[in-house]
Amino acid sequence: MTASAIPRGPGATAWAPETVTDEPYNAQTPWAALAEPMTPVGAFFVRDHFGVPRTTPQRWRLRLGGAVDAPFDIGYDELLAMARLELDVVLECAGNGRSLMTPRPPGLQWDQRAVGCAHFAGVPFRSLAERARIAPDAVEVVFTGADSGTVHGRPVVFERSLPLGVALHPDTLLATHMNGEPLAPEHGAPVRLVVPGRYAVADVKWLVGARAVTEPFVGVFQAEEYVYVASRGTTDGPVTTVRVKSLITTPEPDSAVRRGTETLVRGRAWSGAGVAVRQVEVRVECEDEEGAGDRDWRDAVLEVPAGPYAWTGWSYLWTPRRPGQYRLLARATDEHGDTQPPRAPWNAQGYGCNPVASVEVVVV
Repeated sequence: MTASAIPRGPGATAWAPETVTDEPYNAQTPWAALAEPMTPVGAFFVRDHFGVPRTTPQRWRLRLGGAVDAPFDIGYDELLAMARLELDVVLECAGNGRSLMTPRPPGLQWDQRAVGCAHFAGVPFRSLAERARIAPDAVEVVFTGADSGTVHGRPVVFERSLPLGVALHPDTLLATHMNGEPLAPEHGAPVRLVVPGRYAVADVKWLVGARAVTEPFVGVFQAEEYVYVASRGTTDGPVTTVRVKSLITTPEPDSAVRRGTETLVRGRAWSGAGVAVRQVEVRVECEDEEGAGDRDWRDAVLEVPAGPYAWTGWSYLWTPRRPGQYRLLARATDEHGDTQPPRAPWNAQGYGCNPVASVEVVVV
């Protein structure tokens, strides 16, 4: 199946993702869909490196091997028959927001919409690992997708590893369903990995292999791509945990707001590894000297998230008093005390971008 032939899934007609590249197909979530507690499947961002491989539930098998005592493979129906777990999880591309960095790094030029929150169902990987009996000297599990292509002039398959403790975490899923429906092809059908709290490069799509290894994995997507390089304020190395972040979903950029009208500013906030968002603050700046902004940070009202890995909805009531150009800002702080910085933390590949959220509107 080629990228141009990808069926967009439920909700695609109403909220089609915004295409970033056609071949392979990459697209970001539309603003309207980000305002929803759960992002519709047909609107959910898509990150694809090589095109969608030809995989079907009937042909699918997962091989679990490497440093294990009892290697085996498993089919789709057998996986579905196992005890499953359901979780609401934010998935965010590690390069989300790259276009905001200065100077702009190479790579897909996402704005802030390579993110979404969905309800995933599947089997904890730990259940299969227990059956395989991973060797005591294993340090990582390498997960392999069915997709392949050329990177830096050499053929590769998509592979990414997890430390053993993360791979065996009870919430690391072999996901088969998304928002109550079987996975769509562009989202990794029949089976994908979902690793809550880590950037989505860890969530290997079209999963066909998992092998325990006794030495750290150094594949292309572990040691060359999806790594912090020449970072300012970040230790160089593979991207891992999602950084604290927020989005303003309403009003949308460049929209008009009436003077004197109560306007509900709304958005989403999240952090990585199950760390809760404890505060979201909002600030209003007016670009017009005649206008009246509020340079103080004000607390927004937080909603209760759907689970430890879901995003947190927030809202702030604003009544603009004068016409002009305004900038709405939002920043989140998590329970570890980490707060979004004023500017995007720069690195050579453009990962982990989490500056204060910003939306410009006009008051009329």
